[in-house]
Amino acid sequence: MGIKTPLPVAELGLYSLVLSGSLAYAGRGLLEASQDGAHRKAFRESVRPGWEYLGRKMDVADFEWVMWFTSFRNVIVFALSGHVLFAKLCTMVAPQLRSWMYAAYGVLAVVGTMGPWYLLLLLGHCVSLYVASLLGQPWLCLALGLASLASFKMDPLTSWQSGFVTGTFDLQDVLFHGGSGFTVLRCASFALESCAHPDRRYSFADLIKYNFYLPFFFFGPIMTFDRFHAQVSQEPVRQEGELWRIQAQAGLSAAAIVAVDVFFHFFYILTIPGDLKFASRLPDSALAGLAYSNLVYDWVKASVLFGVVNTVARLDHLDPPQPPKCITALYVFGETHFDRGINDWLCKYVYDHIGGDHSAVIPELVASVATFVVTTLWLGPCDIVYLWSVLNCFGLNFELWVQKLAERGPLAQIEARLSEQMSRRVRALCGAVNFWAIIMYNLVSLNSLEFTELVARRLILTGFPQTTLAILFVTYCGVQLVKERERTLALEEEQREDKEKLE
Repeated sequence: MGIKTPLPVAELGLYSLVLSGSLAYAGRGLLEASQDGAHRKAFRESVRPGWEYLGRKMDVADFEWVMWFTSFRNVIVFALSGHVLFAKLCTMVAPQLRSWMYAAYGVLAVVGTMGPWYLLLLLGHCVSLYVASLLGQPWLCLALGLASLASFKMDPLTSWQSGFVTGTFDLQDVLFHGGSGFTVLRCASFALESCAHPDRRYSFADLIKYNFYLPFFFFGPIMTFDRFHAQVSQEPVRQEGELWRIQAQAGLSAAAIVAVDVFFHFFYILTIPGDLKFASRLPDSALAGLAYSNLVYDWVKASVLFGVVNTVARLDHLDPPQPPKCITALYVFGETHFDRGINDWLCKYVYDHIGGDHSAVIPELVASVATFVVTTLWLGPCDIVYLWSVLNCFGLNFELWVQKLAERGPLAQIEARLSEQMSRRVRALCGAVNFWAIIMYNLVSLNSLEFTELVARRLILTGFPQTTLAILFVTYCGVQLVKERERTLALEEEQREDKEKLE
């Protein structure tokens, strides 16, 4: 009720004004805090010289981001450019062999980066899951896949297998765990699809071509085997306007990289949470903005990574998983994920398989617990991951419990007496509470438990009621604007479908 109901333009204008003003105010507090703390001893390791001609230092606390765009930038550009060049030549000369070219180039890149023994290690896991797929037992394929994944996430097998990597370099651990983890998920997808479609008779060569596609190999996103195999087997045809859209996506990724670089010269959002003594002196608005900006940055980081990879994949005539939904637009746990490819894999093989249509409480509980068990294994079992999984699993199920409760008895009768606009306002208020639950639950893993406790104590306990209600109202304004955007997009989609039917 009230989902498609528009609100008065003046009301939406007020929400926009409140939201933009609040973000500006919180941003000003973060900027002042970054300037004040630039020379603190605790910041010395992660705030380094940046734009010397402007006297600005830069937040370099994110090791991966710094490595991607400094020491490993040329390597990444060289490897992906080589892939694009050889893929284009193969598509022009022998398009029927392009999948073989993808695999050959990917294997050579893996050998050149990680060494031949690492390649043999991964081939061993591929062979074991291929043999399991021949038996046609999905439970065996999934169990073996999870066992293989556990071998890369838990000692002593992790340490033993990491010894297969040749040499040492800064991103060795990242590339080892990324390439190994995604290899296992891809092999499991191949095995499960083989069991689901025994008539298609997939070969070991199909698995090799699927797994060693270089743009997806180390960092994802993961495409399920059925989608990848269908797309790579098609005749490569470029739709009208597609090349322009690819160029636009590449331009957005480049602009996002520049924007993050500029942002880190003024806002030390990754370094400040590490100094709790300094963070505790921030105003409540700046502290809330700091927590929010940490999640936004993680989304931007994932979007840039997948944006670059997806640009290359679309040049190869593939339709890869899209970047994750912006955290600003999330107020429902069911839509919260930072990797759409992993989310699709989990939904297809675990969550939807067990939970069905997700309308029953008990099957949904079992499905969500099983999904987060696999997710915990994927992230690497440890105390902070256990806590993150429990919190998000609870949030996902609590949404369903509240929904079921609202559909019954007094609450349903109360909402039925409300106008559609008022119903939308009530739902947006609930969405605002949910939004901060999503932030707090994910801040645990993205930052630290101590910083999360500081934010929760300041915003909920010591800041009550002024800070709590003020932040809740600002968030409510944001949720209403997101709902308005969703309503507009839904109407445009309906109009497009009606137009297609008439044609």
